[in-house]
Amino acid sequence: SFYEELLSHGILKPLTAPVEGLVVREGSWNYVAPQGISSVVKYYLEQSGAEVSYEQHVTHISLRDGRWEVSRKTGPPEQFDVVILTLPVPQILQLQGDIVNIINGSQKQQLESVSYSSRYALGLFYEAGAELAVPWAARYITDNPCIRFISIDNKKRNIDSPEVGPSVVVHTTVTFGSEHLDSEPAEVQQIILSHLQRIVPSLPEPSSIKCQRWRYSQVTRAVPNCPGQMILHTQPLLICGGDGFTRSNFDGCIESAMSLAEAVKPHL
Repeated sequence: SFYEELLSHGILKPLTAPVEGLVVREGSWNYVAPQGISSVVKYYLEQSGAEVSYEQHVTHISLRDGRWEVSRKTGPPEQFDVVILTLPVPQILQLQGDIVNIINGSQKQQLESVSYSSRYALGLFYEAGAELAVPWAARYITDNPCIRFISIDNKKRNIDSPEVGPSVVVHTTVTFGSEHLDSEPAEVQQIILSHLQRIVPSLPEPSSIKCQRWRYSQVTRAVPNCPGQMILHTQPLLICGGDGFTRSNFDGCIESAMSLAEAVKPHL
C-alpha cells in the first residue's frame, strides 16, 4: 500500500533507465524517486501535519517532572510527553543526561552490537546543456578499490531538462570509506576524481563538486532479534527505531515505522 500510494502521486516511479551490473533478485522491484529520496520524507511529513524544526542538534535527554527534557546545542531545552529517536544507533549511545542510566545493561549491549558501513558520496554538477556521453544511466563497478557506483542522476531519474544541467553521483566502496573516514574531504575528493577519470575519461569538467562523508551509510549488523523498535522507558515513553532495528532499505524503514507507530499509539 505504501508503494501504491507513492506511485500514484508520482513520488516513486519504476526504474526504467539502464543500470549496468545491477543484481536483479527474483520477486523484487526497483523504483526511483524523480525528485530525490527526500521527496518521500517530505510527502509523509506533509501528510502528518507535523510542525518540523530542522538543524536541532540534540545533546541531552533527561527526566523532569514526569516529562522528557530535551536539550540541544543552541537554544533553551524543551519538554515532551513522548520522545522517539530514529538517529543512527551509535549517536543514540552518545546522548547525555538521564538517558545514559535509563538504557539498561542488556539494551546497551544490543545497541553496541549494531554496525554500519561508511562511505563517501561525490556529486559533480554541470551547466545546462552539458553532454555526458555514456551509454548507461548508472553503473556498479566491481574492479576498483575506490569507486563502487556511478550514476548520471538525471538519466537514472528519467528527468532530462533543458533548464537544469546534468549531475553525476559517485559512491565509494565500503573499504575505501572506512580507510579514509578521518581523512580531509578535499584530499579524498582528489583521490575519487582521479579514479573516476580513469573509469569514465569522457566526463567533461564540472561547474561544481560536492564531497560528502557518510559515516553511517548502511546497517551491516542490526539490533539482533528486534521487532523494529526498542522501548527504553515506558512512562513517559522513550523509544528508538529506524533501519538500525531492521535493515537499510525502504521496506526496513517502513517496517520499523509501523512497529514504532503501534508502540506509540497507547501513549497518545
